[in-house]
Amino acid sequence: MTQNFDRVFGNTKPVIGMVHIGALPGTPLFEPSIDLLATARADLVALQGAGFDAVMFGNENDRPYEFQVDMASTATMAAIIGQLKPEIQVPFGVNVLWDPMSSVALGVATGAAFVREIFTGTYASDMGPWTPDAGKAMRYRDRLNRPDMAMLYNVSAEFAHSLDQRPLPDRARSAVFSSIPDAVLVSGQITGEAAAMSDLEAVKAVLPDVAVMANTGVKHETVADVLAVADGCIVGSSLKVDGDTWNPVDPDRARDFMARVRKARA
Repeated sequence: MTQNFDRVFGNTKPVIGMVHIGALPGTPLFEPSIDLLATARADLVALQGAGFDAVMFGNENDRPYEFQVDMASTATMAAIIGQLKPEIQVPFGVNVLWDPMSSVALGVATGAAFVREIFTGTYASDMGPWTPDAGKAMRYRDRLNRPDMAMLYNVSAEFAHSLDQRPLPDRARSAVFSSIPDAVLVSGQITGEAAAMSDLEAVKAVLPDVAVMANTGVKHETVADVLAVADGCIVGSSLKVDGDTWNPVDPDRARDFMARVRKARA
């Protein structure tokens, strides 16, 4: 079940750095004066220079978020990633918030090694009722001839409350059985907010043979504790100038973060 995860990341506990592409055409915060390619390139260079194991491109700035993203957003992301691809030196993934089908399509179009999304569960959210379909998304991936593209399932959605009243470890264990993810991600309530360590520990305890990653809010001072429990993490906000999600990646903060990661792994 974790074959794709192991193929992409090997036996290390991967640390994935986020490239938050600026607000895309057709979204309320889009600014035509901003060079989306240049800002994404700067973040990519900073993350690779700091030694991150992988990067992930996301449309975090496309607020208000949608469940079915305008094709212009996905196409623009594909164009940006395509232009950056010759410069990408590590495995990369994609995430089109909060649209599993567009995420899979973008991953296939760009040759991504992995994709992250909410693929399972039922939620009440800021965006309305949330009912993703893992079966449809995975079949779409395979129909597009990319069964090797790892699918990372976030099982504790940000900006939402699960309508499934089972405890999180039970939902995670069930998702693994029913929907065969390559990894399970545990999140906090909102971008940049940490998942509770007790949640990470509980999910990992019931999924000892599945990759379990911390998905949000990992900070410089907590990454060692997180990696002592989790099989890796995804980090964005902590790497930004002043730790602000909407700022560019700070190369010094990124290097410091990975220095701490290397120390923790040792």
